[in-house]
Amino acid sequence: MANKFKSSASTIPVDQAVGKVLAHDITEIRPGQFKGVAFRKGHIVREEDIPHLRRLGKEHLFVLHIGPGEIHEDEAAIRLAKALIGQGVVFDSQTSEGKINLKAAHKGLLKVNVQALTELCLIPTICCASRHTNTVVEKGEIVCATRAIPLIIDEMTLSAAVHIAEAAGGIFSVKPLSQPKTGIVITGNEVFSGLINDKFAPILRKKLASFGCQIKEPLFAPDDKAEIVKCIDDLLKRGAQFIMVAGGMSVDPDDISRVAIAEAGAEDVVYGTSVLPGAMFLYGHIGDVPVLGVPACVLFYKATVLDILLPRVLAGEIITRKDLAALAHGGLCLNCEKCHYPVCPFGK
Repeated sequence: MANKFKSSASTIPVDQAVGKVLAHDITEIRPGQFKGVAFRKGHIVREEDIPHLRRLGKEHLFVLHIGPGEIHEDEAAIRLAKALIGQGVVFDSQTSEGKINLKAAHKGLLKVNVQALTELCLIPTICCASRHTNTVVEKGEIVCATRAIPLIIDEMTLSAAVHIAEAAGGIFSVKPLSQPKTGIVITGNEVFSGLINDKFAPILRKKLASFGCQIKEPLFAPDDKAEIVKCIDDLLKRGAQFIMVAGGMSVDPDDISRVAIAEAGAEDVVYGTSVLPGAMFLYGHIGDVPVLGVPACVLFYKATVLDILLPRVLAGEIITRKDLAALAHGGLCLNCEKCHYPVCPFGK
Protein backbone atom coordinates (compact mmCIF):
# COMPACT_ATOMS: atom_id res chain seq x y z
CA MET A 1 0.00 0.00 0.00
CA ALA A 2 1.35 3.43 -0.96
CA ASN A 3 2.89 5.45 1.82
CA LYS A 4 4.44 8.41 0.01
CA PHE A 5 3.72 11.67 1.78
CA LYS A 6 3.54 14.97 -0.05
CA SER A 7 3.99 16.97 3.16
CA SER A 8 6.93 19.35 3.35
CA ALA A 9 8.49 21.55 6.01
CA SER A 10 9.11 25.28 6.02
CA THR A 11 9.92 28.17 8.34
CA ILE A 12 7.15 30.68 9.09
CA PRO A 13 6.67 33.59 11.55
CA VAL A 14 5.27 32.44 14.88
CA ASP A 15 2.16 34.63 14.56
CA GLN A 16 1.26 32.78 11.34
CA ALA A 17 1.64 29.32 12.88
CA VAL A 18 -1.85 28.75 14.31
CA GLY A 19 -3.22 25.49 12.92
CA LYS A 20 0.18 24.37 11.67
CA VAL A 21 2.03 21.21 12.74
CA LEU A 22 5.39 21.49 14.51
CA ALA A 23 8.15 19.65 12.68
CA HIS A 24 10.32 19.17 15.79
CA ASP A 25 10.27 19.28 19.60
CA ILE A 26 10.66 22.68 21.24
CA THR A 27 12.62 22.72 24.50
CA GLU A 28 11.92 25.02 27.43
CA ILE A 29 14.64 25.93 29.93
CA ARG A 30 13.90 27.73 33.19
CA PRO A 31 17.24 27.89 35.02
CA GLY A 32 17.12 26.01 38.30
CA GLN A 33 13.48 25.01 37.75
CA PHE A 34 12.82 23.06 34.58
CA LYS A 35 14.37 21.75 31.42
CA GLY A 36 12.30 19.65 29.05
CA VAL A 37 9.97 19.54 26.08
CA ALA A 38 7.37 22.31 26.04
CA PHE A 39 5.88 21.43 22.65
CA ARG A 40 6.33 18.09 20.95
CA LYS A 41 6.84 17.31 17.32
CA GLY A 42 3.43 16.94 15.73
CA HIS A 43 1.73 19.45 18.05
CA ILE A 44 -0.86 21.57 16.26
CA VAL A 45 -0.20 25.17 17.24
CA ARG A 46 -3.10 26.96 18.98
CA GLU A 47 -3.74 30.68 19.45
CA GLU A 48 -3.04 30.36 23.19
CA ASP A 49 0.37 28.82 22.44
CA ILE A 50 1.73 31.97 20.79
CA PRO A 51 2.61 33.93 24.00
CA HIS A 52 4.31 30.84 25.43
CA LEU A 53 6.32 30.35 22.25
CA ARG A 54 7.39 34.00 22.30
CA ARG A 55 8.54 33.62 25.92
CA LEU A 56 10.73 30.79 24.67
CA GLY A 57 12.28 33.20 22.21
CA LYS A 58 10.58 31.72 19.16
CA GLU A 59 9.88 34.27 16.45
CA HIS A 60 9.85 31.65 13.70
CA LEU A 61 8.78 28.00 13.68
CA PHE A 62 9.69 25.02 11.55
CA VAL A 63 6.29 23.53 10.58
CA LEU A 64 4.89 20.77 8.43
CA HIS A 65 2.39 21.36 5.67
CA ILE A 66 -0.13 18.54 5.42
CA GLY A 67 -0.90 17.93 1.78
CA PRO A 68 -4.12 16.71 0.19
CA GLY A 69 -4.88 13.12 1.12
CA GLU A 70 -2.78 13.24 4.30
CA ILE A 71 -3.98 12.95 7.91
CA HIS A 72 -2.30 14.11 11.11
CA GLU A 73 -1.62 11.37 13.68
CA ASP A 74 -4.09 12.81 16.22
CA GLU A 75 -7.01 12.76 13.79
CA ALA A 76 -5.96 9.31 12.60
CA ALA A 77 -5.99 7.96 16.17
CA ILE A 78 -9.49 9.30 16.78
CA ARG A 79 -10.82 7.77 13.57
CA LEU A 80 -9.21 4.45 14.41
CA ALA A 81 -10.64 4.47 17.94
CA LYS A 82 -14.17 5.16 16.70
CA ALA A 83 -13.96 2.20 14.33
CA LEU A 84 -12.37 -0.18 16.85
CA ILE A 85 -14.85 0.11 19.70
CA GLY A 86 -17.81 -2.18 20.18
CA GLN A 87 -20.27 -2.56 23.04
CA GLY A 88 -18.82 -1.79 26.46
CA VAL A 89 -15.71 0.06 25.23
CA VAL A 90 -15.15 3.82 25.34
CA PHE A 91 -12.30 6.24 24.68
CA ASP A 92 -11.22 9.78 25.49
CA SER A 93 -10.70 11.78 22.31
CA GLN A 94 -7.72 13.57 23.91
CA THR A 95 -4.63 12.02 22.35
CA SER A 96 -1.25 11.64 24.02
CA GLU A 97 1.71 11.68 21.65
CA GLY A 98 -0.62 10.54 18.87
CA LYS A 99 -2.03 7.63 20.90
CA ILE A 100 -5.52 6.92 22.22
CA ASN A 101 -6.41 4.39 24.92
CA LEU A 102 -9.59 2.36 24.67
CA LYS A 103 -11.12 1.55 28.07
CA ALA A 104 -13.75 -0.74 29.54
CA ALA A 105 -17.04 1.07 30.14
CA HIS A 106 -17.91 -1.43 32.88
CA LYS A 107 -16.58 -4.57 34.52
CA GLY A 108 -16.82 -7.53 32.21
CA LEU A 109 -15.19 -9.96 29.83
CA LEU A 110 -13.00 -8.44 27.13
CA LYS A 111 -13.65 -9.90 23.70
CA VAL A 112 -11.17 -9.30 20.88
CA ASN A 113 -11.80 -10.22 17.26
CA VAL A 114 -8.27 -11.57 16.89
CA GLN A 115 -8.61 -12.33 13.18
CA ALA A 116 -9.71 -8.78 12.38
CA LEU A 117 -7.02 -7.33 14.67
CA THR A 118 -4.35 -9.33 12.86
CA GLU A 119 -5.65 -8.18 9.48
CA LEU A 120 -5.64 -4.58 10.68
CA CYS A 121 -2.06 -4.79 11.92
CA LEU A 122 -0.82 -6.17 8.62
CA ILE A 123 -0.99 -2.51 7.56
CA PRO A 124 2.55 -1.43 8.51
CA THR A 125 1.71 2.16 9.50
CA ILE A 126 -1.03 1.16 11.96
CA CYS A 127 -0.41 0.27 15.61
CA CYS A 128 -3.09 -1.40 17.72
CA ALA A 129 -1.85 -3.16 20.86
CA SER A 130 -4.39 -4.98 23.05
CA ARG A 131 -4.84 -7.19 26.07
CA HIS A 132 -5.75 -10.84 25.57
CA THR A 133 -9.26 -11.78 24.59
CA ASN A 134 -11.37 -13.31 27.40
CA THR A 135 -9.60 -11.20 30.04
CA VAL A 136 -11.74 -9.97 32.93
CA VAL A 137 -11.44 -6.18 33.07
CA GLU A 138 -12.65 -3.58 35.54
CA LYS A 139 -14.42 -0.35 34.61
CA GLY A 140 -11.92 2.19 33.33
CA GLU A 141 -9.13 -0.29 32.65
CA ILE A 142 -7.24 0.05 29.37
CA VAL A 143 -8.05 -2.72 26.90
CA CYS A 144 -6.21 -1.37 23.86
CA ALA A 145 -4.00 1.48 22.69
CA THR A 146 -3.96 2.61 19.07
CA ARG A 147 -2.17 5.12 16.88
CA ALA A 148 -0.84 5.80 13.43
CA ILE A 149 2.89 5.14 13.45
CA PRO A 150 4.02 8.08 11.27
CA LEU A 151 3.27 11.70 12.15
CA ILE A 152 1.37 12.01 8.89
CA ILE A 153 -0.53 9.07 7.40
CA ASP A 154 -1.97 8.59 3.95
CA GLU A 155 -5.78 8.88 3.80
CA MET A 156 -6.13 5.70 1.74
CA THR A 157 -4.10 3.73 4.25
CA LEU A 158 -6.12 5.01 7.19
CA SER A 159 -9.40 4.35 5.39
CA ALA A 160 -8.36 0.76 4.73
CA ALA A 161 -7.69 0.23 8.44
CA VAL A 162 -10.96 1.86 9.46
CA HIS A 163 -12.86 -0.31 6.97
CA ILE A 164 -11.44 -3.51 8.47
CA ALA A 165 -12.54 -2.49 11.97
CA GLU A 166 -15.97 -1.29 10.87
CA ALA A 167 -16.59 -4.43 8.81
CA ALA A 168 -15.95 -6.45 11.97
CA GLY A 169 -18.51 -4.38 13.86
CA GLY A 170 -15.72 -3.09 16.07
CA ILE A 171 -12.80 -5.23 17.17
CA PHE A 172 -13.07 -4.73 20.94
CA SER A 173 -16.08 -5.21 23.22
CA VAL A 174 -16.69 -5.92 26.90
CA LYS A 175 -19.49 -8.30 27.84
CA PRO A 176 -21.20 -7.66 31.18
CA LEU A 177 -21.00 -10.46 33.73
CA SER A 178 -24.18 -11.85 35.26
CA GLN A 179 -24.53 -12.41 39.01
CA PRO A 180 -26.78 -15.47 39.06
CA LYS A 181 -28.36 -17.29 41.98
CA THR A 182 -25.87 -20.12 42.26
CA GLY A 183 -26.38 -23.57 43.69
CA ILE A 184 -23.57 -25.92 44.71
CA VAL A 185 -23.77 -29.70 45.05
CA ILE A 186 -20.88 -31.30 46.94
CA THR A 187 -20.57 -35.02 46.16
CA GLY A 188 -18.63 -37.84 47.79
CA ASN A 189 -19.40 -40.55 50.33
CA GLU A 190 -16.56 -39.46 52.60
CA VAL A 191 -17.91 -35.90 52.93
CA PHE A 192 -21.59 -36.88 53.02
CA SER A 193 -20.96 -39.36 55.83
CA GLY A 194 -18.84 -36.89 57.79
CA LEU A 195 -15.61 -38.88 57.57
CA ILE A 196 -13.84 -35.76 56.29
CA ASN A 197 -14.71 -32.07 56.25
CA ASP A 198 -15.75 -30.47 52.98
CA LYS A 199 -13.12 -28.23 51.38
CA PHE A 200 -14.94 -27.45 48.13
CA ALA A 201 -17.59 -25.01 49.36
CA PRO A 202 -15.26 -22.33 50.84
CA ILE A 203 -13.14 -22.28 47.68
CA LEU A 204 -16.10 -22.13 45.30
CA ARG A 205 -17.83 -19.50 47.44
CA LYS A 206 -14.76 -17.26 47.28
CA LYS A 207 -14.46 -17.58 43.50
CA LEU A 208 -18.17 -16.92 42.96
CA ALA A 209 -18.27 -14.04 45.44
CA SER A 210 -15.51 -12.26 43.52
CA PHE A 211 -18.03 -11.90 40.67
CA GLY A 212 -20.92 -10.94 42.92
CA CYS A 213 -22.84 -14.20 42.47
CA GLN A 214 -25.68 -14.92 44.89
CA ILE A 215 -24.71 -18.21 46.55
CA LYS A 216 -27.18 -20.65 48.05
CA GLU A 217 -26.28 -23.00 50.89
CA PRO A 218 -24.50 -26.03 49.40
CA LEU A 219 -26.25 -29.38 49.17
CA PHE A 220 -24.40 -32.61 49.93
CA ALA A 221 -24.88 -35.93 48.16
CA PRO A 222 -23.20 -39.35 48.38
CA ASP A 223 -21.73 -41.04 45.31
CA ASP A 224 -25.23 -42.05 44.29
CA LYS A 225 -26.59 -41.03 40.91
CA ALA A 226 -30.18 -40.67 42.06
CA GLU A 227 -29.19 -38.52 45.05
CA ILE A 228 -27.09 -36.18 42.92
CA VAL A 229 -29.93 -35.84 40.39
CA LYS A 230 -32.30 -35.08 43.28
CA CYS A 231 -30.01 -32.29 44.53
CA ILE A 232 -29.79 -30.75 41.07
CA ASP A 233 -33.58 -30.90 40.68
CA ASP A 234 -34.02 -29.32 44.10
CA LEU A 235 -31.74 -26.41 43.20
CA LEU A 236 -33.63 -25.83 39.95
CA LYS A 237 -36.97 -25.79 41.80
CA ARG A 238 -35.52 -23.25 44.23
CA GLY A 239 -34.66 -20.91 41.37
CA ALA A 240 -30.97 -21.60 40.82
CA GLN A 241 -29.69 -19.85 37.69
CA PHE A 242 -26.28 -21.50 37.77
CA ILE A 243 -25.22 -24.85 39.26
CA MET A 244 -21.85 -26.30 40.19
CA VAL A 245 -21.43 -30.00 40.96
CA ALA A 246 -18.16 -30.53 42.81
CA GLY A 247 -16.29 -33.82 42.91
CA GLY A 248 -16.90 -37.20 41.36
CA MET A 249 -15.57 -36.13 37.96
CA SER A 250 -12.81 -38.72 37.44
CA VAL A 251 -13.00 -42.14 35.76
CA ASP A 252 -13.05 -43.93 39.13
CA PRO A 253 -16.05 -46.32 39.32
CA ASP A 254 -17.41 -44.45 42.34
CA ASP A 255 -17.29 -41.10 40.54
CA ILE A 256 -20.62 -40.80 38.77
CA SER A 257 -21.31 -37.04 38.94
CA ARG A 258 -21.01 -36.53 35.20
CA VAL A 259 -23.53 -39.32 34.56
CA ALA A 260 -25.89 -37.75 37.11
CA ILE A 261 -25.56 -34.32 35.47
CA ALA A 262 -26.58 -35.81 32.12
CA GLU A 263 -29.53 -37.67 33.67
CA ALA A 264 -30.67 -34.47 35.36
CA GLY A 265 -31.32 -33.13 31.87
CA ALA A 266 -28.08 -31.41 30.90
CA GLU A 267 -27.63 -30.75 27.19
CA ASP A 268 -24.60 -29.94 25.03
CA VAL A 269 -22.44 -31.67 27.62
CA VAL A 270 -18.69 -31.50 27.01
CA TYR A 271 -16.35 -33.39 29.33
CA GLY A 272 -12.58 -33.39 29.38
CA THR A 273 -10.19 -30.56 28.53
CA SER A 274 -6.58 -30.14 27.45
CA VAL A 275 -5.98 -27.85 30.42
CA LEU A 276 -3.81 -28.80 33.37
CA PRO A 277 -4.96 -28.53 36.07
CA GLY A 278 -8.53 -29.19 35.00
CA ALA A 279 -8.58 -32.12 32.58
CA MET A 280 -11.76 -33.62 34.08
CA PHE A 281 -13.93 -30.51 33.86
CA LEU A 282 -17.51 -30.69 32.54
CA TYR A 283 -19.81 -28.09 31.01
CA GLY A 284 -23.47 -28.41 30.10
CA HIS A 285 -26.77 -26.62 30.60
CA ILE A 286 -30.27 -27.53 31.69
CA GLY A 287 -32.47 -25.14 29.75
CA ASP A 288 -30.77 -21.78 30.23
CA VAL A 289 -29.10 -22.81 33.51
CA PRO A 290 -25.37 -23.55 33.07
CA VAL A 291 -24.09 -26.60 34.93
CA LEU A 292 -20.39 -27.09 35.67
CA GLY A 293 -18.76 -30.30 36.83
CA VAL A 294 -15.85 -29.17 38.99
CA PRO A 295 -12.89 -31.56 39.39
CA ALA A 296 -10.91 -31.97 42.60
CA CYS A 297 -7.94 -29.99 41.26
CA VAL A 298 -9.60 -26.77 42.48
CA LEU A 299 -8.83 -27.96 46.02
CA PHE A 300 -5.08 -27.92 45.41
CA TYR A 301 -4.35 -25.20 42.83
CA LYS A 302 -5.11 -21.49 42.96
CA ALA A 303 -5.75 -21.35 39.21
CA THR A 304 -7.42 -24.10 37.19
CA VAL A 305 -9.64 -24.49 34.15
CA LEU A 306 -12.51 -23.23 36.33
CA ASP A 307 -10.87 -19.81 36.64
CA ILE A 308 -10.44 -19.64 32.87
CA LEU A 309 -14.02 -20.61 32.01
CA LEU A 310 -16.09 -19.21 34.88
CA PRO A 311 -16.02 -15.62 33.55
CA ARG A 312 -17.04 -16.82 30.09
CA VAL A 313 -20.00 -18.71 31.53
CA LEU A 314 -21.04 -15.65 33.56
CA ALA A 315 -20.83 -13.61 30.35
CA GLY A 316 -23.48 -15.89 28.86
CA GLU A 317 -21.27 -17.93 26.56
CA ILE A 318 -22.07 -21.52 25.58
CA ILE A 319 -18.86 -23.53 25.96
CA THR A 320 -18.27 -25.92 23.06
CA ARG A 321 -15.83 -28.72 22.39
CA LYS A 322 -13.99 -26.34 20.05
CA ASP A 323 -13.67 -23.78 22.86
CA LEU A 324 -12.15 -26.41 25.14
CA ALA A 325 -9.78 -27.64 22.43
CA ALA A 326 -8.57 -24.08 21.80
CA LEU A 327 -7.50 -23.84 25.45
CA ALA A 328 -4.80 -26.47 24.85
CA HIS A 329 -2.50 -23.71 23.56
CA GLY A 330 -1.60 -21.94 26.80
CA GLY A 331 -3.47 -24.45 28.93
CA LEU A 332 -0.46 -25.67 30.91
CA CYS A 333 -0.08 -24.12 34.36
CA LEU A 334 3.57 -23.83 35.39
CA ASN A 335 2.77 -24.28 39.10
CA CYS A 336 4.87 -21.29 40.07
CA GLU A 337 6.01 -21.08 43.68
CA LYS A 338 4.08 -17.81 43.93
CA CYS A 339 0.96 -17.74 41.75
CA HIS A 340 0.38 -14.50 39.81
CA TYR A 341 -2.70 -15.62 37.88
CA PRO A 342 -4.25 -14.01 35.87
CA VAL A 343 -1.07 -12.04 35.13
CA CYS A 344 0.65 -15.06 33.59
CA PRO A 345 0.56 -17.22 30.43
CA PHE A 346 -2.00 -19.71 31.81
CA GLY A 347 -5.19 -19.71 29.80
CA LYS A 348 -4.00 -17.04 27.37
